[in-house]
Amino acid sequence: MSLLPTTNEYASSSHRQRRSSRSIPLIIRRIFRFPQMDFEFAMWQMCYLLIAPRRVYRNIYYHKQTKNQWARDDPAFLVLLASLLSLSAVAWGFAYGLGFVGILRAMLFMVLVDFLLVGSLVATFSWFVTNRFLAHNAMAHAVEQKVEWAYAFDVHCNSFFPVFLVLYVVQFFFVPLLQRSSWISIVVGNTMYFVSAVWYVYGTFLGYNALPFLEHTELFLYPIIICIILFAASLFGFNISQSVLALYFG
Repeated sequence: MSLLPTTNEYASSSHRQRRSSRSIPLIIRRIFRFPQMDFEFAMWQMCYLLIAPRRVYRNIYYHKQTKNQWARDDPAFLVLLASLLSLSAVAWGFAYGLGFVGILRAMLFMVLVDFLLVGSLVATFSWFVTNRFLAHNAMAHAVEQKVEWAYAFDVHCNSFFPVFLVLYVVQFFFVPLLQRSSWISIVVGNTMYFVSAVWYVYGTFLGYNALPFLEHTELFLYPIIICIILFAASLFGFNISQSVLALYFG
């Protein structure tokens, strides 16, 4: 009886390895392959998310045609945004005198909780709602299309970038004003959170409105009404910025 593996065993093993490789999203497999990442295109996307976000989502059609998926397969945007969050944590840490451990804790909280955990929850909720209630295939014999979870997380990443600029960068330079007990401090601070929330909601709407097989995506704009109501109510004495900064940095 031969103890050497047969050709069939080699083929079976190779097939299992390829199947296992395909089961892991390409963006995860490339997360540490920095030379293969297109950081220039990621920065282009970040710029246009601020000045012309619809143009960013027009590119997903070309990506779908060439890669047969709506979601990114290049983790450059994800890595770049996480790096920017880490740098902002360092700046906030120095400003509040947190020390090395405090800065590391702030960095982990901003990246793992604010960005990844909250983003995963929002993406999962949006992914479920769109596939369950908004997906519509006009042609009866066409291949059924679904929103990929990875695409839902891409939408979160795109929408989170303006939030990062407003709350993690711009707010940093207004801290001396925001810490004052005055109505101007309330207006400026609460306006920042209102603008970032509306920007996030609108960016999320654009992300799902770009998919041709989804209908009634205007439902994603409805949270703006809640944002307006909460913003107006907060102007009567609740300083959102002071409360959030106290939660983060004591």
